[in-house]
Order: sequence, then C-alpha cells, then structure tokens
Amino acid sequence: MSSTGELRHTALDALHRSLGATMTDFAGWDMPLRYGSERDEHTAVRTKAGLFDLSHMGEITVTGPQAAALLDYALVGNIGGVKPGRARYTMICRADGGILDDLIVYRLGETEYMVVANASNAQVVLDALAERSAGFDAEVRDDRDAYALIAVQGPQSPGILKSLTDADLDGLKYYAGLPGTVAGVPALIARTGYTGEDGFELFVKPEHAVELWQALTKTGEGAGLVPCGLSCRDTLRLEAGMPLYGHELSTSLTPFDAGLGRVVKFEKEGGFVGREALREAAARAEQNPPRVLVGLVAEGRRVPRAGYAVVAGGEVIGEVTSGAPSPTLGKPIAMAYVDAAHAAPGTPGVGVDIRGSHEPYEVVALPFYKRQK
Repeated sequence: MSSTGELRHTALDALHRSLGATMTDFAGWDMPLRYGSERDEHTAVRTKAGLFDLSHMGEITVTGPQAAALLDYALVGNIGGVKPGRARYTMICRADGGILDDLIVYRLGETEYMVVANASNAQVVLDALAERSAGFDAEVRDDRDAYALIAVQGPQSPGILKSLTDADLDGLKYYAGLPGTVAGVPALIARTGYTGEDGFELFVKPEHAVELWQALTKTGEGAGLVPCGLSCRDTLRLEAGMPLYGHELSTSLTPFDAGLGRVVKFEKEGGFVGREALREAAARAEQNPPRVLVGLVAEGRRVPRAGYAVVAGGEVIGEVTSGAPSPTLGKPIAMAYVDAAHAAPGTPGVGVDIRGSHEPYEVVALPFYKRQK
C-alpha cells in the first residue's frame, strides 16, 4: 500500500486494463490475476511462452566498499563469494532464526549488489538491511520505484528474446544477470525464474516498460507468447515445488524447518544475524526432524487449500501450505508440512481433511514437475 492506503500501480497498469485483465490486490499492488483462462496461460508457459509483469517485487541496492561484508552479516548466505554477474538465492532471518523473507541477490559489480525481495516483505527487508548496516561502510538504497520488472518464461523465451537483443543469452547461466539492450531498451537481463521453465527477467526503467512489453508481445506472437497473470504464476511455481513466502515460509519457521538449510552458510567468515539460533535449529533438525515439506497428489477431484489439515489414522499429521488444480498433471496437488514419519513418498493412508471429509492423497517427492533439459 502507498502511505495514503491506496493500491500501488505498476508502469504497465493501463496496458493490463486495455488487455481486459482481471486485477487483484496483491501485497498492496493492483496486479493482473489473469487475462483470460488461467489454464491456457499456464499451458502457454509450459509449452510456448508467457509474459509477466513482476514490477511489484522489491529492489534494494547495496553499494560501497563493505557492501559484501554487510550482506554476509545481514543474510544467511555467502554473498561475498558471489562473482560479479551471478546471482544467489538466500534468506534474511531474525535473530531467533525465523525467516523474514527469501531473496535473490545479484552482484552487479565489485561493490554493488541488488537484493530482490518479495513484494509483501520489501519494506521489512529494507528496514532490516538499513538497521543491520550500522557500522559498515555501505549504503542501502530503496530502488523499488527505479525499476519495472518484466519476465518472459517458457521454452520459446530464449528464441523470442534473442531476436530483440545482441546480449549473449547462450552464455547467460541459470542464476546470473548481465546488462544489455532489449528492443532498444537498456536492461539488466537475468535468468532465475519461478515457473520451472527456462526464462528471463528484464529489469528496466519504468518509463521503458510499455515499449518493452509491446516489443516482446509483437515478436512473440508467432511463438505463442501470451500475457500471464499471478494466478498461473502460482500454479506454475507450485508444480515446480518452489516455496512462496506466507505459505511455505514464515517467521515461525527457520530455513531448516523449511527443508532449505542448505542456504545457511555457517562456514563463511564472521558472524551473521541468527547464527546461534540457526545452529540450534540445524542440530534439532538432525536429531529430531521437524515436519517435512512434501508433495500431495489427489486421488479424487477435490482441491486442498492452505490451512487444511493432513490426516492419517484419524490423527492430524500436518497442514497444507499451498494447493491448486494442476493443469500439467490434470489432478489437484498440494505442498504440505507433515510429520517425518509420514513424509516418505508412497506412505499409505494419508489424506486431507476437506470440510470434514478425509480425501485420499498420495505422498510424492517434490517437485511435481521438472522440465526436460
């Protein structure tokens, strides 16, 4: 929300409305939920290409001689070890180890980083980084208004983008970013993705967003590119087993509780916020595993939703964190935290309590969907 309590709008707002998008309030932003059929949008990303406005994400720039040292202290990852031009998935935690947000950090130069936070947590992350910067020769800058963010996702996305840029897309690895020009617009071209498909994120100045969107739309027409809303983004990331803050991640969970302890780098030099609490959480997870994040696939047609109880033998053994019909599998699916004793794929007798009825579900390993390389 803006300070006046009104919804914020991206630079592409009028364009979304001209395309007939159904808009929704997402983390204080008025965002496109869908343009037509969310199933068709989902399928386009899996088979051809989809175009997303992600300008609600929160960009925070950290610069200065001690930018790396600050980020190593403030975040759980080894950010100083990231080479210029590369990116890293990491988290920012509270002193008690609870997850404040999951982040992607791009190293843009020797002493310049861009931290990308979830829209719902951008202010929290900005405030935490500013507070943790005390004593470091580094500047934390709120750059949320400096960028629009457009993503092209799907198997046809490299071909579409190649015809609009002379940047070396073939040399751009997964979790990397490079400056370039796309359709004449200066951009940071990244390759991280949140759909399970190959694709690119284009960080540009807001005043260039419409021009870039229209160029991508025109070039992508023959390749089946369609505009996509947040609804299919959610089903795509769910199929790919990717966590969403507020569902699979929260301040009540540590990275070890979430099965993402690998992002915590105890071996990096110096202390970092949450280190002691996270050491204890790691030891706890090893001796007495907490609930484990698993996939659930419905045997019937009823769709599980976040908060529904997972049951076995008449006992509650866990809770659904995300659920939706899967266009790719043709069945309802869910991610859920369940007791370790019931977490093995194929564990019999597991169900979801859907309005008092215990619907049978198969426990499967995540992700539900993996693209063919």
